[in-house]
Amino acid sequence: MHGQGCSARLAAVGAGERGTWGVGAVLRALPRRLLRGWGDAPAARQTGRPVQFRLINAVAAVILVIAAALPIAVLPLWRIPRARWVLLVVCWAVAVGCCTHALINSIQRVLSLAGLLRIEYSPTVWAWIDRRAADLQDLFFNEPWFLVEGLGFGALGWIVLGSGRRRRWWVGIAITAISVLTVIGMLSATGVIGKTIIG
Repeated sequence: MHGQGCSARLAAVGAGERGTWGVGAVLRALPRRLLRGWGDAPAARQTGRPVQFRLINAVAAVILVIAAALPIAVLPLWRIPRARWVLLVVCWAVAVGCCTHALINSIQRVLSLAGLLRIEYSPTVWAWIDRRAADLQDLFFNEPWFLVEGLGFGALGWIVLGSGRRRRWWVGIAITAISVLTVIGMLSATGVIGKTIIG
């Protein structure tokens, strides 16, 4: 009976959203449904500019796919000395950026779940939102991707540099940058310092 109930709810999700989102909507709804125990209400409902919001998400997905394929695509360039240093800088920047993003947002979500932080959502995008479901989805589905990608690029730079002082310097500066940026990000998220939104 429980399995039939889950199947029925899944079918309802697909039928309710197929007109505007298609199969992609069902796949995107699965994590939220699982986290809510297959409840009747979705985690959030959009308002305002759904087309623009979907376009932003599509562009972000393309960027993540390109970033994931980049290490393999540029393998021949590692043999060129000048290109090698450019690629090391790229690996460093991606590792620092993705790991910092994952840490800041994961900490925010944990604090939100504990009731210690209220994450604000733009009323021009969301009509209403289930904060707990959104926190869990981001914590267990979104941020791990950023962390894995950051660690992957960091591991690539680690391997290419080999053992020695250059590797220790490269890793040390990266860890320092991640630590400083994470502290700044949390101070901003908790309102201790000002917040700057780009874009």
